[in-house]
Amino acid sequence: MSEPVKKVKKPEIKLDGESFLRIPIKTHVILRDDKLLDVVETYAKPELKEDDIFFITEKIVAVTQGRAVKLVDIKPGPLARFLASFVTKTPAGIGLGMPETMEMALKECGVPRILLATAGSAVTKPFGKKGVFYQIAGYKASSIDGPTPNTLPPYNEYVVLGPDKPDQVASEVSQFLGGIKTIIVDINDISGSVLGSSDKSLDRDKVIRILKDNPLGQDHEQTPLGIIRKIK
Repeated sequence: MSEPVKKVKKPEIKLDGESFLRIPIKTHVILRDDKLLDVVETYAKPELKEDDIFFITEKIVAVTQGRAVKLVDIKPGPLARFLASFVTKTPAGIGLGMPETMEMALKECGVPRILLATAGSAVTKPFGKKGVFYQIAGYKASSIDGPTPNTLPPYNEYVVLGPDKPDQVASEVSQFLGGIKTIIVDINDISGSVLGSSDKSLDRDKVIRILKDNPLGQDHEQTPLGIIRKIK
């Protein structure tokens, strides 16, 4: 039986003369043995309507792909420790600011790309340009999640990598749902991005603007699924 749809404090947002509902969907704590399509069928399918946009957080996609790694199993090398010491910490999360997450970024993206991203950031930061590191390193670096004091257990003891082949995952979920547009998103309290989409014509920038206040939250809400529904 599905969990109730979770209420959001400000479910409606107006954008460019249109109004949208953002509907978070509460689930159980998703673990490695869970199947993503089973989760979607149980919790989201009963709530979806034909013209909705269904969105899934990148974290549960990665978890169900086996891309959550225990902290104790990560052995950061000297380069990871050195580079992590220069990462700016933000309220949105630890990012690559701990040796374990940086070590995984080096493995995911390759040492040359991370060094190039570091150099690019170092050159542009004095001019006030932010985000260059992740622009060069790519989504595999930017979507790595490390544990914070508010991270939902058991993931307060894990590093969760970015999802593998997010466009393909979005397409598979959309097909399972009979063609409902589906996206994989990485959203926090500061920024967001669409990592995967089942529909190439979807306006990704507009979707992020609709979700800019992070209606799913990022603490203990247990709402890794959501619906964007245009109010007619």
